[in-house]
Amino acid sequence: MKKAIKYFALASLGCVALTSCDNDKFLDVTQYDILSIDAQFESDDNARLGLNGIYAYNNISKEDESWGYKPNLFTGTHPTMDTQCTGWDVRFLDQTWDANVGELGDGWSHAYTAIARANLYLAGLEEAENVSAEAKAFCEGEARALRGYFYTWLATTFGRVPMLATGEDFSNTPEKAAAETYEEMWDFIIEDFQKASELLAWKPYNDQYGRCTKGMALAYLADAYMWKAYRVPSAAADCYAKAKTALKSIIDQEGTIYELASNFATNWDPAGFWNKECIWAMVSDEGNEWSSWGGDRTITFANSNMLKWFCACPENGGWGAQYLSWEWYASYESGDTRRDASCATGAVPEADLAKYGIEKSDVVWGYNPYLKDSLGVKDADGKVVKPFVNAEGATAGTQTMQFHFSNGEFAPAIWTTKMWRSAFADGNSWGTQMWAPTIIYAKRYANVLIDYAECCFRTGEEAKGWDALDKIRNRAWGNLTVGQDYSKYFSHYNIVYSANDKKTTMTEYPVGVLTATVTVPSAKDYYTALQAKPNRVGYKHTSEAWKVAVNEERRKEFSSEWCLCPDMIRSGYIEDHINYNYPKDDGGSDYANYPWSKRTFDFDINKMDMPIPAIELLKNSLLKQNPAYAGTSE
Repeated sequence: MKKAIKYFALASLGCVALTSCDNDKFLDVTQYDILSIDAQFESDDNARLGLNGIYAYNNISKEDESWGYKPNLFTGTHPTMDTQCTGWDVRFLDQTWDANVGELGDGWSHAYTAIARANLYLAGLEEAENVSAEAKAFCEGEARALRGYFYTWLATTFGRVPMLATGEDFSNTPEKAAAETYEEMWDFIIEDFQKASELLAWKPYNDQYGRCTKGMALAYLADAYMWKAYRVPSAAADCYAKAKTALKSIIDQEGTIYELASNFATNWDPAGFWNKECIWAMVSDEGNEWSSWGGDRTITFANSNMLKWFCACPENGGWGAQYLSWEWYASYESGDTRRDASCATGAVPEADLAKYGIEKSDVVWGYNPYLKDSLGVKDADGKVVKPFVNAEGATAGTQTMQFHFSNGEFAPAIWTTKMWRSAFADGNSWGTQMWAPTIIYAKRYANVLIDYAECCFRTGEEAKGWDALDKIRNRAWGNLTVGQDYSKYFSHYNIVYSANDKKTTMTEYPVGVLTATVTVPSAKDYYTALQAKPNRVGYKHTSEAWKVAVNEERRKEFSSEWCLCPDMIRSGYIEDHINYNYPKDDGGSDYANYPWSKRTFDFDINKMDMPIPAIELLKNSLLKQNPAYAGTSE
């Protein structure tokens, strides 16, 4: 019989992203003949292996060509306008997305396939006679946490969705209506995370990083309560109190299980993965599939190398599919190290920056400090050269020396170094660097602290809310780095430099390290003033100062992280954010040399529920399209 990995084991696909860089025990999974689904319940070990069939869907793999990047980028950050794009992706900046967008359909299918596996697994586990009570509890906890996680993506993306229960999939239940109420839907998800939090331990099983834990379940339990509060205002007070309790349980583990990394920047370094700040994440690397420009390219369409090409400056070998806005860049206070830890900018002339009150970075201006690489076309000495002629016929230097980089269409000359960091984006990365991992966080300890702050504000504990934000800001200004040794981060980059004949080494960590502590402006003082300050067109925030504080800290902390848009929606801030930070503006006639984003559409909060994919409406007659796309309103 032809040998294959048993579907519920999925050894290399399900586990590549579920193990730490220095713990490969999770990869040691035996290969079997293809067996019946019941075989996974013949023993404790088989039951644990069966979970990998669900875990495979929280990974970029053959199961889906781009899960983990798209549609998550489209739904997780683009609608905030803090990340931007060109080409047809622009529809996720101007609310012109529709029910035929392929990535939305792929995401729907991907999530429900994972849920179906979890449902069948949980049904079999209930009846299993050869699995111990201890193993059953552990396996149920992980399966429920995974099911809750995928339902969370569906519910925060599409609004009310069908809730397939244990034992159900779209084969045995081909038609099912969306949950009748938001309360019903979120209670289902809350039950999964509540049960998972009771069954799981703080540390991952066998120290296999990437597995669901009590902390992951509690973080998402709080998230679910906060979403229910947003959708069901009559239950808000109770939900915020319960969310705060769940988050406090995580905070009580500070110093032993969880803590902020001393340097915000190191969270995205290979040596910084799976630190105590990480609660739930996906790590993308090449796995056992080599990148290809041939017919099998889609197998690894969003592997670690592809992510760098999506995110890197085109003049440095990237595709430039993801950019950061100048509004986002300008939102940081002087001294906040998170900005330089998150991006590299074009070498925009200092006079132009000063004209618009934008601070020039000493670290990332025209330069990627991790790769020690200038942005743009370079000469033998590494200096950016080769001017180009712009649309008006004027010689303007390299394209990265403008606010807006023209690569067919204009996009901000800012690139995320949360992803474009561990390897170059040019052809050299096909060598040893193709194995350089890229981490995509879903939940960090920073999420917990900011969510806790919001819950404190909403439950009358204002002082605790400001304290939690000040803790985030203290790290942001670099005060935790004083006296720390960062030499463990150097070795990866030195390999990268050597492979690219850079003739250099990293001897000092390039971002965010201080030699003495500094004074950090209090969150309350800063955001109270910001809340009262009109923007450039005279618009003033309609949100309370605390809500501005919570969400502006989210913008600074979670750029290019898929939690940003959902968190701003459930906080009730996103419309105020768009109107304040992205006022309607045509950019004038010289858009390349104008920093601010061009917004011509009127923001519609109803469109924050994405359209139900058209193909799903055809397959399931009980589904109804969301009102914003069906031409009706509720």
